[in-house]
Amino acid sequence: MTTSPGRAPRLRTGRPYPLGATVTPEGVNFAIYSRHATGVRLLLFDAPDAPEAAHELRLKARSAFVWHGLVEGLGPGALYAYRVEGPYRPQIGDRFNANKVLIDPYAKALHGDFDFARGKLFPYDFYSPHGDLSFEPTDDCAFVPRCVVVDDAFDWQGVRRPEIRPEELCLYEVHVKGMTAHPSAGVAHPGTFLGFIEKIPYLRHLGANAVELLPVHQTVTEPWLAEKGLRNYWGYNTIAFLAPDRRFACGAEPGAQVGEFKTLVRELHRAGIEVILDVVYNHSGEGSHLGPLLSLRGIDNRVYYRLREDSRLYDDVTGCGNTLNLGHPAVLRLVMDSLRYFVQVMQVDGFRFDLASALGRGPRGFDQVSDFFNLVHQDPVISRVHLIAEPWDVGPGGYQVGNFPPEWMEWNGRYRDTVRRFWRGDPWQLSDLMLRVTGSPDLYADDGRSPFHSVNFVTCHDGFTLRDLYSYDQKHNEANGEENRDGSDDNNSWNCGAEGPGDDAEVEATRARQQRNQLATLLLSQGIPMLLGGDEMGRTQRGNNNSYCQDNALSWLDWELLGQNASLHRFVTLLTRFRCSHPTLRRPGFLELGEEPGMAPHLTFYGPEGRLPALADSEARTLAFRLDGDGVGPDADGRDDDLFVMLNAAWQRVRFAVPRSRGEPWRRVIDTCQPGDAAILEPGSYALVDPPHSYWLGPRSLAVLISSRPG
Repeated sequence: MTTSPGRAPRLRTGRPYPLGATVTPEGVNFAIYSRHATGVRLLLFDAPDAPEAAHELRLKARSAFVWHGLVEGLGPGALYAYRVEGPYRPQIGDRFNANKVLIDPYAKALHGDFDFARGKLFPYDFYSPHGDLSFEPTDDCAFVPRCVVVDDAFDWQGVRRPEIRPEELCLYEVHVKGMTAHPSAGVAHPGTFLGFIEKIPYLRHLGANAVELLPVHQTVTEPWLAEKGLRNYWGYNTIAFLAPDRRFACGAEPGAQVGEFKTLVRELHRAGIEVILDVVYNHSGEGSHLGPLLSLRGIDNRVYYRLREDSRLYDDVTGCGNTLNLGHPAVLRLVMDSLRYFVQVMQVDGFRFDLASALGRGPRGFDQVSDFFNLVHQDPVISRVHLIAEPWDVGPGGYQVGNFPPEWMEWNGRYRDTVRRFWRGDPWQLSDLMLRVTGSPDLYADDGRSPFHSVNFVTCHDGFTLRDLYSYDQKHNEANGEENRDGSDDNNSWNCGAEGPGDDAEVEATRARQQRNQLATLLLSQGIPMLLGGDEMGRTQRGNNNSYCQDNALSWLDWELLGQNASLHRFVTLLTRFRCSHPTLRRPGFLELGEEPGMAPHLTFYGPEGRLPALADSEARTLAFRLDGDGVGPDADGRDDDLFVMLNAAWQRVRFAVPRSRGEPWRRVIDTCQPGDAAILEPGSYALVDPPHSYWLGPRSLAVLISSRPG
């Protein structure tokens, strides 16, 4: 039962572990790490809207730089925060300011918001000519959210994790709020964890068996963004690494988001869908040396952040103003405790690590055997879940695709770029395309990894949607308020003849075909496919390729598009089912390549004339490959149908020689040149190829033939 601090809370010594606020039979134990602080005060609040603390208790016990104490009689629902005392010497890295109330880095829930408009949340005088070297004495207690004491108990109703093998995954990347915030979503609780539950039947029908959720950790909007009337919608600005974001809660009571998030995880698991969280451990939401004082900076700046030789400034390899100092044991412990909490208590199935190269940086740059990677490798909890790296950051040598430790999957940026360039018609793409559709053996075969270590994607939250990829040559980010300077200029996009929306029938037909081409290539490739939420219904952001601050209909899924683009949605749904029904598309090991057409155990590449493709021809834009169905399944002794895939990125239609079938005659499953529902056929209605040894494929199109095998 929730209790309040009362009039005279009694503080005992307590224990230094675990860190954070822990409910015990005697009360709540509080523990916080700070090596360089000279004092720590615990603030307790009687009510969520109380502008001041009811009690300030000095934590006198310190063990190995952990300040701790147990408050008797306190229980779940209690509200707290900290003041941390110490010197304010930015020139040597200390930024203590006890006038500023701080969030516990181990808080499991926050209640309230940071009010930058009314409160002075910076440790220095924002208007002083001395900048961050000045000191701001104003108390900001009334303008800072409260930490909530949380009870971890939850009724999981006997629902267990799906435990899907990596090679069987089909990821759907989506924002929790964006999934249901649009009025067209038609849910009872729009934009929330509970609202998301109402769309689980849709995900099952689509064929996704794992959701990759954009950050759900508690985030903060940058002050300069708030001044523009915008907010950090994506959430890559974490301020509490164990707390689900209050933005996504239905209930108004403190800590409601915790139980609601667990409910979402439980119901996704009940439907056989895994939950992978996008997590941001490379930086925090406190920004650069000119940023506010909210948590880690005021607790122990020198410990939690990587500082330059001039300790006043931060070593920023994230582009977000700071970089967490994963070379320090206390910071490593925070990250590992956060990961274990979300696996063991929240029951999630894996993580996608934002700007993961920053997590592996040591004194000599990126290192496969960094402290963090080594800790993950030996951890009996974290090493057993899905680990997906975004294998780059913005620092020197930050692009590390293919270089992560063997346990790690990677967002394969090479796959995205090659497939986009091929379908745009760029020269010299065939050699690289052959590697990408076979699981990128050049990146993953030499260190014990498999095709499923490659997370293949063409679009993601960061960049154009699939619809916009073929509607715009240039980004259009004016709504972000940065004069279109933000966002990448390197998109490998093509507007198909007209910039933006239009009513030219030929242009629209080309755009529809290109979307089908990309989706088919993605789901026919070896590796793990990742769909961007909304691409299956033709979602557009009107050319904005950096919608991180657009918490509005520009970013949300418009469910009316399902009716407008029904044939595209049908195409994706049948395509995911086709992939699911053919294990030859989901092999756990790399394919054996044949030296001659028809001689491969698993895979043979062809040019349109039937011989090996002309890789030395820079203008070659056609490729075909045959997947033989022998030796598939978990024990590699099963049999699948044979598949023949043809890709034509040229402007003219091309005649492909079709190899002799080893079973039933070849039948057409997919031809993206066909309009509407004819682009993909349902099982039982596959069209016989006649004549049997050739196939005319239209310009900028993809086709798939199938030959059933006896037995």
